[in-house]
Amino acid sequence: MYVSARTDYAVRAMLSVTVEHPRLVKAATLAAAQDIPLSFLQGILLDLRRAGLLHSHRGVEGGYALARPAEEITVGDVVRAVGGALATVRGLPTTHATYHGAATGLHDVWVAVEEAIEGVVDHKTLAELSTIKESA
Repeated sequence: MYVSARTDYAVRAMLSVTVEHPRLVKAATLAAAQDIPLSFLQGILLDLRRAGLLHSHRGVEGGYALARPAEEITVGDVVRAVGGALATVRGLPTTHATYHGAATGLHDVWVAVEEAIEGVVDHKTLAELSTIKESA
């Protein structure tokens, strides 16, 4: 699995919002706390908001907050919100990969890889990760 900077930044930003809950967190504060370029982070936050993972509040006292409880948001939710599919083969979903002859078995391998990734990221919540961070 390739984890892009965008995906890594998104998960880190969501964890920062999680540990500040219920306080609103400004984009600039998130950027500084996680060493993420602010202009890049703003696009990520927009995607997270559009995916229903964050609420944004305007104004001097505004900022970002989780749209759902941290126990209900998985790493997989965040990854999909900013990066789409968890695994692809040549830019297509693993289920669309087709092979012939000696490579026929590869389809099942790529589908199994995606399922293994899902087994990790869809079962690790922001609440669990923020608890791990706090106790470390």
